[in-house]
Amino acid sequence: MGIEKWTAGVSLALFFMFIGEMISIYIFMIDVPKDFEFGLSFDADPKILQFISIGFAPASVMLGLSYLMARRYGSKPIGYLIIAGGVVVIIGMVYCYTLVDKIDEVFISDTVIYTPIAFMILSIPVMLVGVSLLKTKKKRPKKEYF
Repeated sequence: MGIEKWTAGVSLALFFMFIGEMISIYIFMIDVPKDFEFGLSFDADPKILQFISIGFAPASVMLGLSYLMARRYGSKPIGYLIIAGGVVVIIGMVYCYTLVDKIDEVFISDTVIYTPIAFMILSIPVMLVGVSLLKTKKKRPKKEYF
C-alpha cells in the first residue's frame, strides 16, 4: 500500500477523532456535573479551538498530502477515503448542531453555535476533492509502433 493511502487513512482517523472530541464537549455542556459548577469555571471556546487544532487541521493536512500524491494518476480507494472523511464531518457536525438547543445558556457563545455550521460547509470541499480523485483517469503510456 502506498504512502498516499496511509495518509488518507490517517486523515479519516483524525476526522473521526475530531468528531468524537466535538460531540464529547457538546454532551458535557448539556450534562455538567453539579459539583463541577461550584469550584471551577468552564469556557467552551478555547476547548473547541483546541480540538480544531488537534483534529481537523492535521486531518486537512494529511488529506491534502494524499491528494497531492495521487492527483496525477487518480485513485478510487483514496478518493473514497477522502469522501468518507467529509461524510463523517458533516454527519458529526449535524449531530453537534442538534445538541446546541439543549446546552445551558451559560455555555452558549458564538463559537459553540457557529462551529458546527462552519464545518458542515467545510466538509463539502473535502468531499469534492475526493470526487475529483475518482474522476481522474490513469494516463496510458504511448506505444511506439515504429
